[in-house]
Amino acid sequence: MSNDNELAAGSIGIWESITMGVAGAAPAFSVAATTTTIVGAVGVLAPASILYCGIIMLGITLAFMHLNKISANSGASYAWVSAIFGPNLGFFAGWSLLVSTAVFMVSGSIPAATATLLIAAPHLVNSIGWVTLVAGMWLTIMAAIVLKGIKHASIVQFIMTVFEVLILLAINVGGIIYFFHHPAHHFSLSWFSLYQFTPTTFSVGALTALFLYWGWDVTLNLNEETKNATHSPGRGALWSMPIIILLFVTFALCALIVLSDSEIKQSGTNIIFIIAEKIFPKPWSYLAIIAVLLSTIGTLETNILQFTRTLFSKGRDNVLSSRYAKVHSTSKTPIRATILIWALGIIFLFLSSYIPTINHIIQISVNAIGFQVAFYYSLTGLACAWYFRKMWKGFFELFIYIIWPVFSSLFLIFIALYSVKTFDMVTNIIGLGGIAIGAVPLYLSHKRRAASKKVI
Repeated sequence: MSNDNELAAGSIGIWESITMGVAGAAPAFSVAATTTTIVGAVGVLAPASILYCGIIMLGITLAFMHLNKISANSGASYAWVSAIFGPNLGFFAGWSLLVSTAVFMVSGSIPAATATLLIAAPHLVNSIGWVTLVAGMWLTIMAAIVLKGIKHASIVQFIMTVFEVLILLAINVGGIIYFFHHPAHHFSLSWFSLYQFTPTTFSVGALTALFLYWGWDVTLNLNEETKNATHSPGRGALWSMPIIILLFVTFALCALIVLSDSEIKQSGTNIIFIIAEKIFPKPWSYLAIIAVLLSTIGTLETNILQFTRTLFSKGRDNVLSSRYAKVHSTSKTPIRATILIWALGIIFLFLSSYIPTINHIIQISVNAIGFQVAFYYSLTGLACAWYFRKMWKGFFELFIYIIWPVFSSLFLIFIALYSVKTFDMVTNIIGLGGIAIGAVPLYLSHKRRAASKKVI
């Protein structure tokens, strides 16, 4: 192993960056995990709720893009918030990402395991023991791919994401066309009217939609490994967002047109497969399960990449142990950081096996992640507005550098605070407690720095 702390610069281009952004949001997994919930909460307003939340999230995407032009740092939110608002807030921005990605090792690997068992051994799909074992297998495989280096990881991700998106598009378009003249819900433009929402229904819908729009920022964590590091990663994130919004909104429309309210409620996380069975004959309907499988293992990879690059950046700054800034001599991958997230994932999977049902495991982790993501996204949006507050020229720059990011950040803060009262105790402990526990390593970091200054 080398003592160098430089990542593999210039290894991926704009197309890989866009692919990573789409894969990070895990389209098939995300709609499978949230569609039943959001339709149950807001009914036929689900497509509008998803669309408007996507437009709001674009403000955060712009913030990431603008800040990356100033400093291409693999720590992304951590590095930018530290530079603009100080090291303490920056530490917690990065820490919340580390915690959310670690928690996702459970909510991401378990659906991958259930999809695998649905294909290979359907009678074992409700066995928590078997699901945990197969989830651990997928987590190990994806960690190994990441260890091989970013070029290998990007090639694998590109292949998986293209297949996933094509399958999901085929289901979306096929369902809408096939059932358009005899739909379960008759489409109306009023579905997209803001006036149909009440403050409560919009908040409830947004709370669920927030989880959909998470993960695209992996493109910024890979900025030091991307060609044209100051511009391509931001453009990759920005271009990935319309693709993500299109997939999410069209699937919500497809679900409402193809399925009745009772069918949506009963389908749960198998909703993609239920729709596919109504459109395509077997075995082609099983492509839906393959799409979810590719989506979940793909986003496992992007989360491992986000965790390792953020930890790498913190280690390089000596905010956390510098051992995490060491990269492998040939793959140029932060090897210790990768091994750490793999180990944490295995431990969390083992602990989650004591929770009674698989659906409960996913619900807890998804809700906790939503709170943590809102925390570091909102800090990044506000940091962008504060940095550029005196640099704008004309209303357009004022809007895209300040107004839109601030509005998006305030919206996320509101949703995060609103969500706390809706969570149970376990979810709040993971969501809030996961961020708060960062005070311990932050204190140790200050103590270590103070000691080093005394030695000097």
